[in-house]
Amino acid sequence: MDQDLNDKIKERLANARSILIASHVRPDGDAIGSLLGLGLALQQAGKNVQMVLADSVSSSFRHLEGANQIKTKIDGAFDTFVTVDCADYKRTGKPFESLDQPDINIDHHITNEKFGKLNLIEGEEVATAAILTNHLPVWGYKITKPIAAALLTGIITDTLGFRTPNVTPEALRQAATLMETGVDMPELYMRGLVRRSYEATRYWGGGLSKLQRKDGIVWGTLTLEDRKIAGYSGNDDADLINVISSIDNFKVGMIFVEQKDSVKISWRALEPGIDVSPIAQHFGGGGHAAAAGADVAGTLADVQPKVLVKTREMLGIG
Repeated sequence: MDQDLNDKIKERLANARSILIASHVRPDGDAIGSLLGLGLALQQAGKNVQMVLADSVSSSFRHLEGANQIKTKIDGAFDTFVTVDCADYKRTGKPFESLDQPDINIDHHITNEKFGKLNLIEGEEVATAAILTNHLPVWGYKITKPIAAALLTGIITDTLGFRTPNVTPEALRQAATLMETGVDMPELYMRGLVRRSYEATRYWGGGLSKLQRKDGIVWGTLTLEDRKIAGYSGNDDADLINVISSIDNFKVGMIFVEQKDSVKISWRALEPGIDVSPIAQHFGGGGHAAAAGADVAGTLADVQPKVLVKTREMLGIG
């Protein structure tokens, strides 16, 4: 732990009265869990807190206490701006385009661009929620049951239920510490990773029906038409990448999700020693060795073949 940096963040938060907290577009469990964990802790300390995400909270995480406070627009003044689980500033989205750099940037992605005034980047941690689990008590904030539920959700979802290669004994100790507040980990696991809406499951069908494989890569594709047919309201992959990542005998799993003017791509390393983060970086995204993503402007027809070729090239396969 960098004690000087830790002290500066502690002081900045202690002196703050009105705090804006943001995370990335199409937020996953770690983005939402970290946002809520930090936001609720600061509220508990008497701070005025705005929690803002460019995209709404998916149904998988609306059960978390405080989720109803998360807005899609900034409302009112603030004296401190914090980002969590964001590897680069542009991924916060449109609500934050006109703002100066964040005062504090907290993240676990090794590709983080250190865009804040104070940057707490711990790439060895399994989730940004894990960083907050360690640091909140050091900064003087008590982790209560609702805060623990948010943070544990972040850890569970980013490790796919402790199944990713970067899981350490420390991650399990963090989970145990959070469970000691009384949170129900099996329930959080089910809500965050297993249960899906009827619409999300139909959406999966569209992606799995177009599953392809070549040269050690397996990938699925979700189109705007798939989303419309399924009646799925989100603009993400409904975590279909986790299903693709469970397929045997491949080096890398991928998902292409068509957007209005771009394609969202997620990569997952399916074998030890493979690092997909440089591929995502090449396309303007980021992440860590086991999991990374990018949003590439253009049509699905143009983007998909280009990305597949570059992925093979950078991995030295095919």
